Amino acid sequence: MAPKAPESSSESSAAPQTNAKPVPQPFFLPLNVVFYLCLFSNVLAAVLAPIQDCDEVFNYWEPTHYLSHGYGLQTWEYSPEYSIRSWLYITLHAFVAKISTFFTRTKSAQFYFVRMALAFTCTMCETRLYSVISRTLNPRIGVLFLMIMLFSPGMFHASTALLPSSFAMYTSMLGLSAFLDSRRGLQTARGIMWFGIGALIGWPFAGALVVPFVLEELVLGIIFQEVQPVFSRIFSGIARCLGVLLLEVAVDSFFYRKLVVVPWNIVAYNVFGGAGKGPDIFGTEPWTFYARNLLLNFNIWFVLALSSGPLLALQALFRPHKTSKETLLRSITYLFPFYLWLGIFTFQPHKEERFMYPAYPFLALNAAIGLHILLAYLGSNNRQELVGRIPVKLKFAVIISAALFGLNLGLLRIVGMTTAYNAPLKVFGDLEQPNITSTGDFVCVGKEWYRFPSSFFLPDNLRAKFVRSEFKGLLPGEFVESKKSGPFAGTWMVPSGMNDMNQEDVSKYVSEFSDRALIGPRNTG
Repeated sequence: MAPKAPESSSESSAAPQTNAKPVPQPFFLPLNVVFYLCLFSNVLAAVLAPIQDCDEVFNYWEPTHYLSHGYGLQTWEYSPEYSIRSWLYITLHAFVAKISTFFTRTKSAQFYFVRMALAFTCTMCETRLYSVISRTLNPRIGVLFLMIMLFSPGMFHASTALLPSSFAMYTSMLGLSAFLDSRRGLQTARGIMWFGIGALIGWPFAGALVVPFVLEELVLGIIFQEVQPVFSRIFSGIARCLGVLLLEVAVDSFFYRKLVVVPWNIVAYNVFGGAGKGPDIFGTEPWTFYARNLLLNFNIWFVLALSSGPLLALQALFRPHKTSKETLLRSITYLFPFYLWLGIFTFQPHKEERFMYPAYPFLALNAAIGLHILLAYLGSNNRQELVGRIPVKLKFAVIISAALFGLNLGLLRIVGMTTAYNAPLKVFGDLEQPNITSTGDFVCVGKEWYRFPSSFFLPDNLRAKFVRSEFKGLLPGEFVESKKSGPFAGTWMVPSGMNDMNQEDVSKYVSEFSDRALIGPRNTG
């Protein structure tokens, strides 16, 4: 059956009877168990997951390191000339990193402390969404959703990544929870607020995920002639988002020392960049990129997510008694955001794995609903249908085999990632030992500069430098150190040698370096 509306659920709102059956529990798994399962999974990711993207290091870990330690590497995006990265997002994490300095001995421990905070945040969001899905849709959908989230490689590295797209994923879970949960009335304003926070502080394009929910509200408002209350709720949500935007503008303007609206700058650069600019100069991929990537990160669950729409349509056509019009409309609303997101980004030439992060919870929900519909069909005992004549044990064996296949594929991928790609997080470990380095030393990285795990893995007296290699694009520079030019001076002083066209700047290289400090192969072309 399709997910049911809570008000019309035969399982949750049966009429009072003298011999009434006990009300089913809303959860297959108690919330405290779910919380600890999610926390365990996310803590493992915080400790073991490699850094998937050099953008995470240079655009987010390095600025976080700068605010908490006064120095770090700076990309062109943080130059006040371009200002397309928000310091509010960085400040939230730098505050956590700064707190950790009071009880950690090494900077690498601070790195993992921030990751632990991200793991806890993701856990809270996942538990909240599981709770609402189980109460509002169906307990089975809730536990299927949980299973997919726990055992998917995609969630393993997205859950604790220091990326705006991961932040948008957290807020998308909270926004979806608000739109799903109508126990205390419609929470449209709260849902819009959470999606808005993800779009403003995190990634502006994540705002597209709220569109299906707002459209559903408008359609229902027109049908039931309640347009004014609908607009009132929508405007209330927008007003909350404007409050968040004002806070962001204030924080970013403080750091950049000029009035700046970073979300608009991000959209303007990515959409209206002009010739020789914009994201495409950093590489393009074929339209099949996300299909292949999501198959790798979600295996059979991605196939189920894609199939959920057709499965719902088939159920509505051939089993209309299982799906009311209200339930069908709601189900379409829940399923559509993933299709919308995948469609938008499939047709963008520049593609990155992290661009899918905000839609991961929607992928898991789609897959859970699709599997729920399949299980309802396979569970039929109607002898007039072919599926009803298949032995129960055979159907059970097929279902369990498919589920175990998907779970094992996910676990093998996770093990592969943590064992084959974790060297960058370990290679600098010996530098934290006493008497290994001295003030003025630096670590040089060559053509594999993109594997550098951030200054959190270098002692305070050591700096990262670049040597010339076969890479011919623009490398990061360095923030002006706070102890030389004042607190946070690097956030507002315009650095030299920056451009938004990925043009090489030779001043980013060092010509002299110590052989004992060279990390990685050097290739001068």
